[in-house]
Amino acid sequence: MYSAIDNHLDTLVNTKSTPLQELSADWLSQKTVRLFVKRDDLLSFPDAPEFRGNKWRKMKYNLLAAKQEGHHTILTFGGAYSNHIAATAAAGKLFGFRTIGIIRGEETLPLNPTLRRAKENGMRLHYVTRKDYRKKKETDFNRWLHQLFGSFYTVPEGGSNALALRGCQELGTEIRLQVEDKKPLYVTSACGTGGTFAGLITAFDKTTHAIGFPALKGDFMEREIRLFLETYQHSSTASWTINNNFHFGGFAKFQPALITFMQEFYDAFQIPLDPLYTGKMFYGLKELIQDGYFPKGANIVAVHTGGLQGIAGFNRRYGLSLPNKKPL
Repeated sequence: MYSAIDNHLDTLVNTKSTPLQELSADWLSQKTVRLFVKRDDLLSFPDAPEFRGNKWRKMKYNLLAAKQEGHHTILTFGGAYSNHIAATAAAGKLFGFRTIGIIRGEETLPLNPTLRRAKENGMRLHYVTRKDYRKKKETDFNRWLHQLFGSFYTVPEGGSNALALRGCQELGTEIRLQVEDKKPLYVTSACGTGGTFAGLITAFDKTTHAIGFPALKGDFMEREIRLFLETYQHSSTASWTINNNFHFGGFAKFQPALITFMQEFYDAFQIPLDPLYTGKMFYGLKELIQDGYFPKGANIVAVHTGGLQGIAGFNRRYGLSLPNKKPL
């Protein structure tokens, strides 16, 4: 059963450090700051391109735990365009697990590119109403799932749990070692469930300030981050803030200015961004830099968490042509 995961185990366990790419632009030199992109979007297996970036970081120790505990099936949760659903399906195929995705809402045919690809990777899609989906953390709902599917290893929505924080802490450690001589240091990341950011900041001390850019509307993200740290008994001496000014109306919402920015960013640096997470973060980051938020001499590391698989569905849904990979 586990021959597949054993074949890739060394790569999974000994995750190679992803590069830092420094950007060069007038809007950076004019403010005397340096901006580096932590290219975690390049962290992937060639045979499983949807399993990449922060999904690799979050799933790494969950996959190892599922194997160690003798599970053959992984069950998780997400919406119709979920990066996490896509990544779990790809990881399951790569490492030899059956996968089940509990999808919020009714089935819509034809399937969008995210769900079609998840199904092609062997994931069993099970749709539940939005009302029932909100019960996903309740004991009775979990019991019902076991009655339907038997034994499985559960990964929460977005992949955020104690093991996910451990994997994302490693991401922070990589950054810290790569920029050891670059102070003052600022680190930024997009936020969905908040697990990546929570794990990331545990790797830094008081010499670093981290900024999270939520993709969702609302003032709840700071509370979620603190809850992650408290629940999973992690701590961070780094200073950190959540900037709620660049969600563009909420999850999957956008404005023409965001699309224009993403295309210009790609043309300038050949780095594709996704419109749900990284596009909004880099848009906000540029605004903050131009507004003089960062002191002169600041070194900023922006984490590119991936999320590029969702661009195809976004383009189809809104009639756009955003790039999803580096040009040849």
